[in-house]
Amino acid sequence: MTPSDTSPTSGDGEPAWAGWSDEQLLDLRLCDLRLDLKRSQVREQIDRLHGELAAHRLVFRPHCWLSSEWFSPDGVPGIAIPFYLAHPRLAKLELNQMLEVEGGTPESCMRILRHEAGHAIENAYRLRRRRDRRQLFGKSSTSYPKFYTPKPYSKSFVLHLDMWYAQSHPDEDFAETFAVWLNPDSMWRERYADWPALKKLEYVDGVMGDLAGKPPLVRSRLQVDPLPRLRKTLRDHYRDKRLRYGLEHPTFYDRDLRRLFTDAPEAANNKSAATFLAQVRKEVCRKVAGWTGEYRYTIDRVLEDMIRRCRELNLRLASPEEQAKMDFAVLLTVQTMNYLHSGRHRVAL
Repeated sequence: MTPSDTSPTSGDGEPAWAGWSDEQLLDLRLCDLRLDLKRSQVREQIDRLHGELAAHRLVFRPHCWLSSEWFSPDGVPGIAIPFYLAHPRLAKLELNQMLEVEGGTPESCMRILRHEAGHAIENAYRLRRRRDRRQLFGKSSTSYPKFYTPKPYSKSFVLHLDMWYAQSHPDEDFAETFAVWLNPDSMWRERYADWPALKKLEYVDGVMGDLAGKPPLVRSRLQVDPLPRLRKTLRDHYRDKRLRYGLEHPTFYDRDLRRLFTDAPEAANNKSAATFLAQVRKEVCRKVAGWTGEYRYTIDRVLEDMIRRCRELNLRLASPEEQAKMDFAVLLTVQTMNYLHSGRHRVAL
């Protein structure tokens, strides 16, 4: 069966592609997925977001649509949600292709939705034009950097998404602050009581109090890059996504990785090194952090580079898993220290 000769659904109401292999799915165009956000598994989280906004007497509700990734376009009071969250088969493909599913659990999905809602509400009420907002968070016109260097000790920014994301740009700082404020379980007054970031949270609290019951100034329902208009195949989508989000892979890892793993034909049925490292990622990071005293974030950045390189080289296990895990932990320790000494402690945007 090929993408060109399938019907939208199978006999049990599931999409015809739900039972396809990854290779078959990758040749399908995004627009041919024919997904319905209203019937998707992410609908529950969208309703939950609306409930949290209602709890603060905010009448604004961001409109949502399916696209290729998470984003809230400039000037649009809405949120694009990645297609893979609309069906478990697509979430599995995302995991296989990217080694993670961003927003793949209800709680992680809510974290991102709250963040994107922060961008959307700024668009809805044109908050970026306010002088006090610019003075406290910075100018939206500030160019997004290609990289940013996090300051893990800083208490001037809230902690919400990973990688100290609030530090990357003034607009992200506002969105992260809004997300913490909106979360009914954040206990932000207590959590940030002695942080300079508390001033930002109190500002958001005051502004949202002023907006309670007021309709948005911008009511556009524009959808940017909606799924039905995306004619790229899933294969091309994931190729481009890996290029876009991948850092430049240092080839100086290659020699050590080839010593530990193998690409020999006789090992073709062995577990892939990338899959193995993804499985032991948390355990190894914890171990190396204990040995080195370095932040797990820093260690994880190095490990991420090495996982990607293993995938590119198509490396597979060459020794028992326990031995491979210990040997790799030693290798990661060495490479983490090299990473720190080379001054590459930066996050790619």
